[in-house]
Amino acid sequence: MGHTSLEKIISLQRNPANIRNLCILAHVDHGDQEYLLNLIDSPGHVDFSSEVSTAVRLCDGAVVVVDAVEGVCPQTQVVLRQAWLENIRPVLVINKIDRLVVELKLTSQEAYTHLKKILEQVNAVTGTLFTSKVLEERAGKEEEEEKEGEKSSGDQVYDWSAGLEEVDDSHLYFSPDQGNVVFASAIDGWGFSIQHFAHIYSERMGIKKEVLLKTLWGDFYLSMKAKRIMKGAQAKGKKPLFVQLVLDNIWSLYDAVVIRRDKEKVEKVVTSLGVKVMARDSRHSDPKVLLSAICSQWLPVSQAVLSMVCEKLPSPLEMAAERVEKLMSVGARRFDSLPEQTQHLKTAFLQCSSEENAPVIVFVSKMFAVDAKALPQHRQRPLTQEEIAERREQARRRHADRMAAESHREPSHSESPEEEEEAKETFVAFARVYSGVVRKGQRVFVLGPKYDPAQSLSTVSPPLGCSASDDVSEIPHLSRCSMENLYLLMGRELEELQEVPAGNVLGIGGLEEFVLKSATLSTSPACPPFTPLNFEATPIVRVAIEPKHPSEMPKLVRGMRLLNQADPCAEVLIQETGEHVLVTAGEVHLQRCLDDLRERFAKIEISASEPIIPFRETVVRPPKVDMVNEELGKQQKVAIIHQVKEASQGRSSDTLHLDSSGLVTLTTPNRLATVGVRAIPLPQEATRLLESSSEVIRTLEQVNMSLREGKSLDISVRSLEAISDLKAQLESLLQGRKWRNAVERIWAFGPRRYGPNILLNSVEGYQRPSVWQCLSRGDKASEATALRDFDNSVVSGFQLAALSGPMCEEPLMGVCFSVERWDVQSAAPPQRQDSVEEDSTRHEATVESNVEGSSETSARAEGVAAGQSHARRRPEVAASSDCYGPVSGQLIAAVKEACRHAFQAQPQRLMAAMYTCEIMATADVLGRVYGVLGKREGRVLHEEMKEGTDMFTIKAVLPVAESFGFADEIRKRTSGLASPQLVFSHWEVISSDPYWVPTTEEEYLHFGEKADSENQALKYMNAVRRRKGLYVEEKIVEHAEKQRTLGKNK
Repeated sequence: MGHTSLEKIISLQRNPANIRNLCILAHVDHGDQEYLLNLIDSPGHVDFSSEVSTAVRLCDGAVVVVDAVEGVCPQTQVVLRQAWLENIRPVLVINKIDRLVVELKLTSQEAYTHLKKILEQVNAVTGTLFTSKVLEERAGKEEEEEKEGEKSSGDQVYDWSAGLEEVDDSHLYFSPDQGNVVFASAIDGWGFSIQHFAHIYSERMGIKKEVLLKTLWGDFYLSMKAKRIMKGAQAKGKKPLFVQLVLDNIWSLYDAVVIRRDKEKVEKVVTSLGVKVMARDSRHSDPKVLLSAICSQWLPVSQAVLSMVCEKLPSPLEMAAERVEKLMSVGARRFDSLPEQTQHLKTAFLQCSSEENAPVIVFVSKMFAVDAKALPQHRQRPLTQEEIAERREQARRRHADRMAAESHREPSHSESPEEEEEAKETFVAFARVYSGVVRKGQRVFVLGPKYDPAQSLSTVSPPLGCSASDDVSEIPHLSRCSMENLYLLMGRELEELQEVPAGNVLGIGGLEEFVLKSATLSTSPACPPFTPLNFEATPIVRVAIEPKHPSEMPKLVRGMRLLNQADPCAEVLIQETGEHVLVTAGEVHLQRCLDDLRERFAKIEISASEPIIPFRETVVRPPKVDMVNEELGKQQKVAIIHQVKEASQGRSSDTLHLDSSGLVTLTTPNRLATVGVRAIPLPQEATRLLESSSEVIRTLEQVNMSLREGKSLDISVRSLEAISDLKAQLESLLQGRKWRNAVERIWAFGPRRYGPNILLNSVEGYQRPSVWQCLSRGDKASEATALRDFDNSVVSGFQLAALSGPMCEEPLMGVCFSVERWDVQSAAPPQRQDSVEEDSTRHEATVESNVEGSSETSARAEGVAAGQSHARRRPEVAASSDCYGPVSGQLIAAVKEACRHAFQAQPQRLMAAMYTCEIMATADVLGRVYGVLGKREGRVLHEEMKEGTDMFTIKAVLPVAESFGFADEIRKRTSGLASPQLVFSHWEVISSDPYWVPTTEEEYLHFGEKADSENQALKYMNAVRRRKGLYVEEKIVEHAEKQRTLGKNK
């Protein structure tokens, strides 16, 4: 394939029917037609799956590459899921088939069975995704039918089918006879699809090509007697057609060239295939060179893959309507609920029109950093002969002047060499045009992720154009920018363009001030922002970063800002302590980010802290056995609770009371409010549900906030269904006497109002509006009961308590705080009670409106509140000062402290973040793998042997805290024969109690009096407390003697 001119590519860009957006730009001749392929490559490591997400959004199709030996890995499943979520069509390449011959030494029949299993594994992943989608749609239809069935009378017939029988899913799966599978060995330069061999054998054997296409893959064999293709090869013990006509030929070629090196046989093969081999290749000492020379002419891999891409992957004109609706429906909004003008844009998407009147719609999936010198406008142009001669003459003249100056021993006055400008990083937006023609210098709207087209269309009429005179400052989340430069992305090279029509991938310069990571650009304000990218990897590994030389802090800050913009998955935070924290997806991703900071963005020496490991704090049900598995007696449980009670009362006995059931009652310092709180562990399933439903809870909170403010929020049916499902699931999980009517009594979720903890309203006689009020219809919503004064203060106190627990100031998880008592008394002494009550009722409305705004300042004013308590003796002063929040602030602090003490009254545990770890290893190194896992607190879930190989697949879970250096250690211990894939999975309770001390005789015998054996939970907790500067209870000196100085000995 020769180099293609820029003019040729520009002309091909105008024909979207022949564009294939999948991944280094190449121009391909395919028969009579010419195709333009935009090939976007993405890394295979699981830490960089965010890069896959950014690539998938801009494509219409994907080439999924699977290793013929290893089969379906965790990353293969991730990639297929991402392709499915973005509604793009994948094709399959099974690579490294040469390893089946050379390494595993399989026969052609065994290789066929092995390849069949790989296809089944890949199709099983696709089938699971498809089934879940059909079942979701079926559930939606059933709900609608139930609603209709309630209205209509008559006999109801229950349909037991799942709806899978009616749906045709044959086009979804990978099958060689459909032409969407290529078998290849890229290292040896060969690859083929069934179509290639069907074409060859239809000419040789006189069998129709259509028949061969259907029978070359499957349980068919060639009957020499009947001279027909028959079914049932396996039952009759015959060679399948694929083995006989395809694999046997490849295996015999490898046997002759690589294994036996039989020159005579090689000559026969070369002659029969009709290929030309150069003498140099045939004499080469490495047989692979000869093999590549033969295969690249007989079965060129490029031809096979590119033919499949052109024939099987869709063009931009074939975008599915379902995908368009999915892209345009952000968050809770449903496509039907979008404004009419917005819905009309769907036709612009589907037409992929490049006409003058078509609205321009562009999506930027990521920003990538480019050295300013690499931009086309800064690139050095080739010099003409005259310019070269002139520069040579100038250099000669300067040299002569320098020599003359030296001979006269005069100081040189020659021009100082121009200081090279510091290489500046500029950002180019990686984008795709979905509609219209993008022109250089064109002005477009930048739509923020929260932009609502309905709001802008209602405030501005007639609809905005995109001229410089328009003022868009009033419209939230909408800004305007100019596309200064357009680039064609040619691998590392950039070529400048004047315009780019719809359906193409391009680079846009000059957007770094307007776009952080991804954005939607359009000339129409009716266009909604696209749905956010689906990131599979969760950023979880944190490090604090500082420069080696403090004077270089501004460079570090700028470098981290650039890194944040360039990496779609990395996050940059500045903590309250002032630390600059980098959050990444894993160890490999972290290392790459640190290298980028040092070498590209900050260009300074930096030092990174030890990774900051996230933990969660929780409570569990009281254990039934002690540390040596002896059953605990009732007396001992009571004794432990009494110990906690005495310790708590010792701290502040006048305001805090803890009863034996775990109820904590706490009074504010000004004695005006008393709260009683109990901590209850949530069931594990409920915690998981709340964690996975954070987006739904966030939507619920937005709706409730707008209802409290008296606004009406247009919420989609889909969101209402999701909220209703969450409520129903919670009701099914929270069963039993202690959870009776608990879901209706939920006061708030936390931390940050959407976390996996619950505040429960168990106050007698307080009926507050339900958090589920958006689900109630008609009169019920209007009859909502009023909130009590300081309701928001209780919620704020709970949010603070849930954000940092008492063990090591980490967020709580899976804890339910039940408020069982809440009394707010008057501020005056008993003799003036009546007048104070009158004053306080008069100010109720004012206090309620100011609670939310004053909660932060009042929390800060907690110290001042005690000093102001003397002024409360006069009723008018008390009533007026309550408006400004001392009561509110003290109540927030009291609720927070009560929650913390209630938490400490229950058995406390740490929760560790866990990775799932998949390791492929041979039987020889299995023991070493288990050794490394055991040393790092890992737990093996299951292991299985891959059929036809000596490889084992081990699935384990490993704490994130123990994962650093794990991959390197496992490679060293196994001499590179095992490599792990780590993906964040879940949070898991560490079973050991960090505060445990021996209490029974058996425990004293087993652990000794000091019980100083390794307590994993205590080790983690102390490490976090030490890092945060909190008090750590530990003995610094264990054994020591008094040192006597010489002076004292006298």
